[in-house]
Amino acid sequence: MSIFVAKSVLPLTVGWLVPMHATPHEQPVPLTPIRLLTAWSWDWFLGLGLLVTAALYLWGVQRLRRRGDRWPIGRTVAFLGGGLGSAAIATLSALGTYDTVLLSVHMVQHMILAMMTPLFLALGAPVTLALRTLPRRARSALLTVVHSRVARVLTFPPLALALFVANPFALYYSDIYPITLASPFWHNVLHLHFVLIGLLFLVPLVGVDPVPGRVTHPLRLLLLFLSMPFHAFLGITIMSSDALIAEDWYLSFHRTWGQSPAQDQYLAGGILWGSGDVVALVFIAVLFVQWFAASQREALREDRRLDMLEAKAARAQAAGAQQQRRDTIDSLQSNPTTVQTPLTQPRQNEDRRT
Repeated sequence: MSIFVAKSVLPLTVGWLVPMHATPHEQPVPLTPIRLLTAWSWDWFLGLGLLVTAALYLWGVQRLRRRGDRWPIGRTVAFLGGGLGSAAIATLSALGTYDTVLLSVHMVQHMILAMMTPLFLALGAPVTLALRTLPRRARSALLTVVHSRVARVLTFPPLALALFVANPFALYYSDIYPITLASPFWHNVLHLHFVLIGLLFLVPLVGVDPVPGRVTHPLRLLLLFLSMPFHAFLGITIMSSDALIAEDWYLSFHRTWGQSPAQDQYLAGGILWGSGDVVALVFIAVLFVQWFAASQREALREDRRLDMLEAKAARAQAAGAQQQRRDTIDSLQSNPTTVQTPLTQPRQNEDRRT
């Protein structure tokens, strides 16, 4: 029994002993396929933030149901499962445990938080849910924020695209990234920063909330296509670079397992290159689905409009015909001698002959 515990149970539970923010002073356990599934950690800032956000969203959905309003289940699944779920995996799983140890792990985390998490949060329509459930004063305050000048500037599509594209370049080719590795606080701020930048770019493009910065579907598609080459360019740049990103930090771990820091950086660049294109294709697929749905809704609205016009024209024609009959009857009643019926016409002709 003790042998079974030593070989089976301990490897599964030791993941919980790894600190959330690994440093060179704490030699991490080698990352294995088992630890990739079991090396989960807990951070109060991240954990409570995710739980409180999920609770508020569910409270809003429940409040709508209590008053008989419908809320699409797909939005709930997207927000909780895709949005908050992907954020939890990126920060609390082995990705969060080893994100300061391996640049390749951090890059996977980066792509999830900057692209997948914002996508599903946007599809969850949290602003719409809040506007339908908050009290009047809170709803007015939220509308003021959403339609403020700051919100209009930040969600202006060209500016949001520039921030989305420039963000990783500014991070990895400056002293900002080493600072986030050394400080748990700034490391968590970086996670939040990834999500916010992604939301500024994606909410006006694929979101369903009533926010400024929304453009036509062809322009949305163009913006998504414009964003695709930059992740590939940055990934290739990282792969071909001889200088290590945050070299002092990663070398100070003195790892005896896994790939060397140079090899790990090459892998990180490949992850950024390949996953950026894949996720961008997911964005485009979502946009095409939304575009098709919007076209169908527009077609239905146009059909209803044409039906209303036809019904209005038919009513006007019927009213005109009815008015014409009334005018004819009034004319006959006012001049009865001018009317010759088929019964009286033969008698009049006979009178003339006699």
